[in-house]
Amino acid sequence: MNLILVESPTKSKTIQSFLSSEYKVLSSYGHIRDLPKSELGIDIENDFKPKYVIPLKSRKVVSLLKKESQKADLLILATDEDREGEAIAYHLSQILNLNGKKHQRIVFHEITKQAIEEALKNPRDIDISLFNAQQARRVLDRLVGYKLSPLLWKKVARGLSAGRVQSVTVRLIVEREREIENFKPEEYWLIEALLQSRESNAKNEFLAKLIKKDNKVIPKLGIKTKNEAEKIVKDLKGAEYKVVNIEKKEIKRNPLPPFTTSTLQQESWKRLRWPAKLTMRTAQGLYEKGLITYHRTDSLNLSEMSLFAARKFIIDNLGKEYWAGFLKKYKTKAKGAQEAHEAIRPAYPDKEPDKIKIKEKLDDNQFRLYDLIWRRFIACQMAQACFDSTTINISAKNYIFRVSGQTLKFDGFLKIYPIKFEETELPLLEGNEILELLKLISSQHFTQPPGRYTEASLIKVLEENGIGRPSTYAPTISTIQERNYVQKNENKKFQPTEIGILVNDLLVKHFPNIVDIKFTAEMEKDLDEIAEGKRKWVPVIKEFYEPFEKNLKVKEKEIDKKEIAEEETNEKCPECGSPLVKKMSRFGKFYACSNFPKCRYIKPLERPSLNIKCPKCSKGEIVEKRTKKGKTFYACNQYPKCDFALWDKPINEKCPECGSLLVQTKKGQVKCSNKECDYKRENF
Repeated sequence: MNLILVESPTKSKTIQSFLSSEYKVLSSYGHIRDLPKSELGIDIENDFKPKYVIPLKSRKVVSLLKKESQKADLLILATDEDREGEAIAYHLSQILNLNGKKHQRIVFHEITKQAIEEALKNPRDIDISLFNAQQARRVLDRLVGYKLSPLLWKKVARGLSAGRVQSVTVRLIVEREREIENFKPEEYWLIEALLQSRESNAKNEFLAKLIKKDNKVIPKLGIKTKNEAEKIVKDLKGAEYKVVNIEKKEIKRNPLPPFTTSTLQQESWKRLRWPAKLTMRTAQGLYEKGLITYHRTDSLNLSEMSLFAARKFIIDNLGKEYWAGFLKKYKTKAKGAQEAHEAIRPAYPDKEPDKIKIKEKLDDNQFRLYDLIWRRFIACQMAQACFDSTTINISAKNYIFRVSGQTLKFDGFLKIYPIKFEETELPLLEGNEILELLKLISSQHFTQPPGRYTEASLIKVLEENGIGRPSTYAPTISTIQERNYVQKNENKKFQPTEIGILVNDLLVKHFPNIVDIKFTAEMEKDLDEIAEGKRKWVPVIKEFYEPFEKNLKVKEKEIDKKEIAEEETNEKCPECGSPLVKKMSRFGKFYACSNFPKCRYIKPLERPSLNIKCPKCSKGEIVEKRTKKGKTFYACNQYPKCDFALWDKPINEKCPECGSLLVQTKKGQVKCSNKECDYKRENF
């Protein structure tokens, strides 16, 4: 019997279905060995040797695998082909004591019969360099987390944490918030002419924008004040508007490349409004069912088989004119991309989403993501979309106005993968044609601050700066929210919390390397070089740790908690009479007695009042509060005398049907707070 070990039970079932009875496929249920949670688990004095333990949850499965491995003639390690997968394979080999037993390591990019059979024909050894890269990252992150987090507990508040990638991510969000706060809008004016042709009775109005004066381009902020705009309008009085140039051309739009982990997470946010964590969890299910290739990749490679399959599908189902005419190959621009991998694509390009939903028992999320992946892949091998573009320049005295329009000529790849575009059809004008001015419009505008990060734009900037790796984006974004360092506002955009800003500022001041973007990116390069066998992992860790530890000891003495996390007030403690101070917790500020630990009095810091009377007691007011886990709710400020509370934000308006308080949900819907009343109102 040949025993194949994978990390997922779904994956094991899929692979088992391809193989004969001489093979048995079992799952390790993920990592079966890790650093201990209760201690550092790294012998710093002995070349940072990790202390690995078998977690309690894995002991039962380890016992089973040991028993089954003893029966096997050959043991085959078939975990994922990335650093985490290589680490699982390595730890399995150690736990099952495979050094003296016949074993192999196989890898594949997709869970198909052909791919598995090909992998079994081409086994390899465990890639120790790949494992060392994962081990180095694990040790590095443990050193930062377990050494720096206790300092934050001691100097700021309990329950805080720092991390090599998470702290840089928080810094990006904090700095963007400060850009927004410090942004000074600049005034500018636009001038447009509402024109129409005199040659037709049909309604053919169009707007042309002023772009030049005296043959010089007017920049975006070129007209700065109302007076400047009014002067131009005055200059144009009595002007003749004449078509001086008509430029017609065909514009072609290329399809987008197939998905990588990063672009899949970005597009899932844009189209499905999914957080990265949900995208990766759903993609994992599709991969384990054998429907897509491996979903943790930064490569744009596509196999010859998949290219020919896409070509056949396009020609057979859409027509030859929709195929690109050649097999399109793409090359990634991502830093440190592993080109040996493949892009994310359907394992079987001919399996259309609608045809396999029921057959493959896909849930709604799996169907939606598979549909997105399938369409993106098929589209990447399709013909360009073609547009007819027209640009018209119109003279008026010494000024030039311009209007542009486009219409779709051939949809090409847009037939499968729709992308938003504007079609603007212009009236048929001729050169030297005199136009009729209907109205000259001058409008005031102001420059806008940079936007807050969404999941998509945050992932994009992390990738651009080489911070972390695609597989780390989802857990990083989840962690910084769970730690309450950042929150999503009503528009689903990231904003830093009070504690997030405080911790960031402390780290920037005292541990600049930890939150330095370039330093973090360089560390990723070091890890890549370890994976490629170009560097040893211990010197890389040592080079980081020695100055880090030295600085840590200095900051232990230097940082004063009272200066960072305490604020004097004029209030007195009702229990002992000592002054109350404002302290910081991971969920925000609160009042505490300055005589701590002798006096342990604490009181929540009331949030701003919403100017809404409590509908239950009619004495108190509704205020914003937070649970111990940082979740916002709304309650009467007379608690515990009055226990009225709501999860959704109340508005100062009564339900027209039952008279209860109306609330606004996070999606912007207004509804009645009375659970027995069905009143709802959209678009508040």
